[in-house]
Amino acid sequence: MARAMLEYTKTVLNKVSFDATLFCREVQKAVSRLLPYEIEELKIFINSLVLQNPELNQCLIYLKP
Repeated sequence: MARAMLEYTKTVLNKVSFDATLFCREVQKAVSRLLPYEIEELKIFINSLVLQNPELNQCLIYLKP
């Protein structure tokens, strides 16, 4: 079940990556819902999105411990 939540989160983040404000809000939700090892995997995914959309860089602050 937890794996499904991570995949769902990735799908949502892909869909809202056009708007940095929405993206940041979804990242905050994801960090509060996912397990610590899933957050590590999510960081890798978000870093790849940031390479494609540099304006999403501001949302990385929500991934810091």
